[in-house]
Amino acid sequence: MEKEVKILKALAHPLRLEIIKLLSAEESLCVCKIQDFFNATQSNLSQHLKILKEADILDSKKIGGWVYYNLKNRKIIDIISILKDS
Repeated sequence: MEKEVKILKALAHPLRLEIIKLLSAEESLCVCKIQDFFNATQSNLSQHLKILKEADILDSKKIGGWVYYNLKNRKIIDIISILKDS
């Protein structure tokens, strides 16, 4: 049950939901590209990405000097859709 609570808490912020929706349309994006879509500082965005990663929603890999993020499990989109439709 702890995992479910962590996931739901991570989803409880509008910016994090938008990040997930953005990554659902892309295979993988670096922080610099994610930042282009939102009015947020890189440090603020990094904190939100960290929360999503700790909730096991996102995966990351470092390539050169950039960290790229992608959805770890695309079923999270189903969860968001269910919430949106209810």
